[in-house]
Amino acid sequence: MNTIHAALVTLFIAIGTFFLLVGTIGLIRLPDVYNRMHATSKATTLGATSLFLAGTIYFAPSAPGGAGLTSLVGIVFLFMTVPTGAHVISQAAERMGIEFAGDAVWPDTGESRPESPDESDE
Repeated sequence: MNTIHAALVTLFIAIGTFFLLVGTIGLIRLPDVYNRMHATSKATTLGATSLFLAGTIYFAPSAPGGAGLTSLVGIVFLFMTVPTGAHVISQAAERMGIEFAGDAVWPDTGESRPESPDESDE
């Protein structure tokens, strides 16, 4: 591994670590499930992607068709599954009637609490 490869791997690991730390802090500090979901899905996707890119750069020259390709597949898998999971979690929270923290409101109703399934059927 030459100096440029080592510098790139170190840079992507530092970026990934930073975003994973920001996502973890957001999970701990933010007030409700919607904000926590946003912080964890965006930041951890960027953080894990950076770590996968570091793996791709580190393993690609020495492992033909091996770990470098696996890291790229991991990036594709992350970009397909994390938004889907966050969407499903937000829909489940809405259906459970979990309110927003603070002054945030739902766009159509103007209320902080979503309509319950019983109310929307009437």
